[in-house]
Amino acid sequence: MSDFDLSITICSWNTIEDTRACLQSLREAKEEAKFEVIVVDNNSEDGSPVMVAEEFPEFVLLAQSKNLGFTGGHNLALTHAKGTHKTLLNSDTVVHPGAIKTITQFMSENLDAGIIGPKLLNPDGTLQYSCRRFPNPIAAAFRNTFLGRLFPKNRFTRDYLMQDWQHEEPREVDWVSGAALFIRGDCLAKIGPLDDQLFMFCEDVDWCKRAWQAGYKVKYVPQAVITHAIGRSTDKAPNRMIARFHRSMFRYYLKHNVPEANILARPFLIAFAAVALTIRASLFLTKNKIDIIRRKINK
Repeated sequence: MSDFDLSITICSWNTIEDTRACLQSLREAKEEAKFEVIVVDNNSEDGSPVMVAEEFPEFVLLAQSKNLGFTGGHNLALTHAKGTHKTLLNSDTVVHPGAIKTITQFMSENLDAGIIGPKLLNPDGTLQYSCRRFPNPIAAAFRNTFLGRLFPKNRFTRDYLMQDWQHEEPREVDWVSGAALFIRGDCLAKIGPLDDQLFMFCEDVDWCKRAWQAGYKVKYVPQAVITHAIGRSTDKAPNRMIARFHRSMFRYYLKHNVPEANILARPFLIAFAAVALTIRASLFLTKNKIDIIRRKINK
């Protein structure tokens, strides 16, 4: 029998103020459940490891000499975790009072739920669409692209983001964001750790897909609330993150979408995904370069 109901793992990379706020919110929730907190610092240069060690000595710190990425950092933390169930939590999140208690109670009452996601809010209090349907190339063509701007109410994006309901009641969903993801211990034992070929991005989609394939359900529980400031780490290296996101998405398609297709259609699906994602990544990188030039001109 574990001493902890929950092991909360956090990866930190140059987000010292966000990490401090996140850990403080967990400290204030210590009476809600028996949980441990494991912080993996991915070679931050902003003093984050010292801050964690000095200000939060009750939490475990695993300071690294290189950046293991989201997947590598969490997988490392999971090897040290002693809790019955596990939680992936971004360093740029703040856990609201009652969230941990709500999720742990839900897990004890819903044994078929392998993975659970809380409601995520943006810092301004608006809803973050953190539970979604599984991705497909058509949705990717409209999501955050010029096509999406031309057709902002297109059904592909709305379907992907599950904008057809109010996100106010618990329900089964395809996948939930790894920014705040709770996984049942026996589910983790059955499906294994995060895919270490996904440095970051799509690892949460892949984990949820594997949970469904193993016979578990993925559920969204909006009564548990967490604020998430998107991209505090990834915004520090945007071009690198764009490339990694699209590589991860291509790997996800190869791993899941292609095997589900008719065998004769698979070569065409692979080629289509490769071309579409390459074009999509190139457009994002070009836009970033143009924005940099504009900022320099306007100085």
